[in-house]
Amino acid sequence: MLELKDIRWKLPEGEEILKGINLTIPDGKLTVITGPNGGGKTSLAKIIAGLYDPADGKIILDGEDITEWDITKRAKGGIAYAFQQPVRFKGLTVRDLLEMSAECRLKEEKVCELLGEVGLCAREYMDREADASLSGGESKRIEIATVLARKNAKMLVFDEPEAGIDLWSFTNLIEAFQRLKNESGRSLLVISHQERIMEIADYIVVISDGKVKAEGSREVILPQLLSENGAAHKCPLGKSVKEEF
Repeated sequence: MLELKDIRWKLPEGEEILKGINLTIPDGKLTVITGPNGGGKTSLAKIIAGLYDPADGKIILDGEDITEWDITKRAKGGIAYAFQQPVRFKGLTVRDLLEMSAECRLKEEKVCELLGEVGLCAREYMDREADASLSGGESKRIEIATVLARKNAKMLVFDEPEAGIDLWSFTNLIEAFQRLKNESGRSLLVISHQERIMEIADYIVVISDGKVKAEGSREVILPQLLSENGAAHKCPLGKSVKEEF
């Protein structure tokens, strides 16, 4: 279980982005954090992963204070993070990245399985370099696959995983999230506006203006969001809840 206690964070210029976040992410569940752009969602995800240091507050993982842990220690401790904008790696193949994440050699069948979960043909991609020759969508899908490959990860954090991927890959991603939720027992934390992702969530948290505005089960929170914002508008990946909360 991950507990966030009075988490605060500021921009270097001094603007306060997170204004005292108190939140518990349960084990073995899919939690979606949503809310308007600029509300602090991605900043919070990066604080959980160890990319940002909070100005105040504590981060507790399974009863242990990890506030001072750096990103490497948190990764070894079981937190896996997928960037909104994936990093590219010249000189490393896609298979190299998957094996680094899994911390072992992977059979071809496993590589095919991981890439297939994000809508990529393994035979076309496993030996490709993970560099600038990949499109933004391809890089995004490969990074999600590396997170899925992490065997020791207790918490998988995805920052807007739908960004830059097509409908086919998005559908596969939804199915992968469902399998992880139902079979792995690992915790999933997803930053997203997508209604289809919220529809498979166990819990939904709404963050706006640096604060938790609402939280609860999907059955309670999602109807409130749709009711408060009117009919969700169509987008290429389905429905996206409007951002004026």
